Amino acid sequence: MCRNIKTLFNFDPPATEEEVKAASLQFVRKLSGFHEPSKVNEIAFNEAIEEVAVVAQKLLNTLTTQAEPHNRDVEAVKAHARALERFGTA
Repeated sequence: MCRNIKTLFNFDPPATEEEVKAASLQFVRKLSGFHEPSKVNEIAFNEAIEEVAVVAQKLLNTLTTQAEPHNRDVEAVKAHARALERFGTA
């Protein structure tokens, strides 16, 4: 799985449109192997990002859970601690 794609489900506040689009961009980059597409592929690349974002948002809107929503601040602190443990101090 692409490490840059973050979990977006069950957060308070919910994922923003920008977060969904950023995850969609990372997904399309991973599938295509392009960081930036050539001019010839630019339209297809951008259309794919938009289509993936629509489907991803639909998924997030229809999923259900009994679990309490995650707190973004707490999850960010946990992610930072994991990064420090893995990579050390900067």
